[in-house]
Amino acid sequence: MLAQSFAPIIGGEERVVENLSRELSARGHEVAIATLKQPGVEPEPVPGVRVHALRSSVSRLSGAGAERIYAPPVPDPETVRDLRRVLAEERPDVVHAHNWIVHSYLPSDRVEGPALVLSLHDYGLICPTKRLLRKGEVCSGPGPLKCMLNARHQYGLARTPVIVAGTLSREQKLRRHVDLFLPISSTVAELCRLGPGDSYRIAPNFIGELPPAPAAGEPRLAALPEEPFVLYFGDVTEDKGALHLVEVYATLDSAPPLVLIGRNFLGERARRPGIEAVGPLPYPLTIEALRRSLFAVAPSIWAEPFGMVALEAAKAGKPIVASDIGGLGDIVVEGETGLLVPPGQPGPLREALERMIGDEALRARMGDAAAERAASVFSPAALVPRVEEGYELALAARRAGAALQPSSLP
Repeated sequence: MLAQSFAPIIGGEERVVENLSRELSARGHEVAIATLKQPGVEPEPVPGVRVHALRSSVSRLSGAGAERIYAPPVPDPETVRDLRRVLAEERPDVVHAHNWIVHSYLPSDRVEGPALVLSLHDYGLICPTKRLLRKGEVCSGPGPLKCMLNARHQYGLARTPVIVAGTLSREQKLRRHVDLFLPISSTVAELCRLGPGDSYRIAPNFIGELPPAPAAGEPRLAALPEEPFVLYFGDVTEDKGALHLVEVYATLDSAPPLVLIGRNFLGERARRPGIEAVGPLPYPLTIEALRRSLFAVAPSIWAEPFGMVALEAAKAGKPIVASDIGGLGDIVVEGETGLLVPPGQPGPLREALERMIGDEALRARMGDAAAERAASVFSPAALVPRVEEGYELALAARRAGAALQPSSLP
């Protein structure tokens, strides 16, 4: 497993890598994880899985105050060197990469080497911002000038040219090297333009057992309201619809509190009467907040590649009000496990919130249905074999390529 960050870093991608590694190890595979060393923390150990920390030149350029180090869409010299050491030690059959850290593996890729599988958790194959969002709408596709203008707001003037040039110039190289793409939803496959020339299969994220309830008296849970509340969890950003939600919530009459859990990128705009922006919490405490909530909200404006928050809410037996965009529609069944609304439209979101708040029987029925669907459709037993089958396909493709081309890949 090759991931740019790992626990204790909190995020959907990090949890996916950890859960998949645990499941594969339990099924008899030897598993190792290589991940970037993050500021101030060491990667958490995983029983039965070897975890390697990789240095990065980007971390030195980012400075001492960086909160998190991200892999660039180009080879990082120190990461390349450390990764070669790990590869020599582990001698894997398959390298399963997650996100842009794959670019630091490509200099070591050889036709006769391990099969290369790349999970697509977002739109980073073709989009420098990974969101494929431009002017509040799904972008029509990459272009050098368009991407430069769009990405500068996210990366700043200094980093944008490197990130844009790296993403756009290396797309075809990635397509040549990767033996199998694993997009996490049909939306990702479509918007990343995977077609007849690409080997891919859709591999949705799965969810296992949620962490148990924390010890009684956990002080960090004191920030939660004692009364029933509505929950938003994830980065508190405009593209995830947090500002849209805050503005719509302000128009509700006598609504229960709205709790926002996650890094607050809205600042004071998220601080309104009735709203508790508690900041990020460890994953077990976030899940405990979810259990205590009335329901969850995922009001994304961008095309969520998957929407892990919706799956976690379902597993906890909670219904959700979610935008009908991207991969969220693969998880939420309208009228059965939650309510889907058009993204960015205040009226439908307000109506859905009012309906869910005012109907306890509806919440109970949808919560039960959501839990049942999560346990059957998105269980490890249903989805991990699909990943294993993907590995076999990738290995077969790599062996066929090695038989025909004994030289290195271009």
